[in-house]
Amino acid sequence: MDRPSRVHRVGAGRTLPALNALIRRRELLALPCVGGCAALSPTPQSDAFERAAPSALPERAELEAVPFFAQTPYHCGPAALATVLVHGGWANVTPESLAEQVFLPAREGALQVEMLAAARRAGAVPVVLPGELAGVCAEIADGRPLVVLQNLGLAIAPRWHYAVAVGYDRTARQIVLRSGTTRREVMPFTLFERTWARGAHWAVAAMRPGAWPLTAREADAVDAAVGFERTVASPALRAQVFDSLLVRWPDNLPALIGQGNARAATSDWLRAVQSFERAAMRHDSAAAWHNLALARWELGQREAAREAARRALVRAQAAEPAWREAAQRMVEQTAPR
Repeated sequence: MDRPSRVHRVGAGRTLPALNALIRRRELLALPCVGGCAALSPTPQSDAFERAAPSALPERAELEAVPFFAQTPYHCGPAALATVLVHGGWANVTPESLAEQVFLPAREGALQVEMLAAARRAGAVPVVLPGELAGVCAEIADGRPLVVLQNLGLAIAPRWHYAVAVGYDRTARQIVLRSGTTRREVMPFTLFERTWARGAHWAVAAMRPGAWPLTAREADAVDAAVGFERTVASPALRAQVFDSLLVRWPDNLPALIGQGNARAATSDWLRAVQSFERAAMRHDSAAAWHNLALARWELGQREAAREAARRALVRAQAAEPAWREAAQRMVEQTAPR
C-alpha cells in the first residue's frame, strides 16, 4: 500500500459532495470503539482555533478570483497545482501540461515530490508550510491559496486527493476549497482537519522568487530555496531567492552559501567573497571556508585563499569529514609554487 504522505488516488465517477457524505458515515461506523462507544477522531486544531484564533485574523476571507480547473479522473494533482500557479501569475500553465510532468499512471496519482518539482520548473518557489489550520487561514487572509493533500477515504482504504484552500469562515467554522469537479466546496473545519490529518497536514504555497509565505518556517524555506537552486538555471533568480531568505532569517548558513554560489556563477567574486566570509566567520563551516578560498583565489588574493583553505581542512578534519577531500585539494591548489 502506498504511503499516505506520498501519493494519492482519486476514484473516478464519484463527486466530492457524495464523498463527504460517505466519509461522515464511515467515520461514524468504522472508527474503533473505546469503552463500547464509537468516537470520531479528535480535531485538536479545529478546537484550538475556535477557542483562540489569532486576534489579527479576519473573521472570514475568500479568494474568489482564484481560477478553477475541473479535475479529470486521477488528475486532481495537476488541476490543483495549475490553480495556484495561474493565480500566482504563471498564465501559460495548464492542468494538461502539468499532468505530463507529475502524473504517474502506475500510481494513478501524483507524488508530492513531483508536484514540487513541477512548480519549480514553472518558475515558482513551492514552500511546504507547517500544517496548521490557523496558518492555512492566515495565508488565505494574506491573499495566498494553498494546495492541500487530503485522504477522503479511510486509513485502510485511502482515497488521496489534492485540493486548493481558498477561503474560510470562523463563525460558520468552515473552509472553502477548489476541489475535484466542485468550484466552491464548503467543508466544516472538523471534517477538513480529519481528511487533511490523514495526508500528514501537507500544505504548499507557490511563491514568486523573492517572496515567502507568512507562516513559513526557516528550515522549510531553506529546503524550498535549495530545491529552487537545483532546478532553475538563472543565477539572478537564485540570488533573489537567497537574498530574500537572508532578509527574513539573517545569517542562515545554507542561504549565505547559496547566495555566494549564485554570485560566483556570474563571476561576481568580490560579492561572493562577502557571502562566503560571512558564512565562514559566523558558522565556522568547512563548506564556507572552502568556497571562500576558491573565491579569494579567483580574485588573486593568494595568501588569504591559502588561509581559508587551511581553515576548511581543519574544520573538515574536526567535524565535517564529508568535506575533507575537497578541502585537501583546495589546500594543494593554493599551496605556493
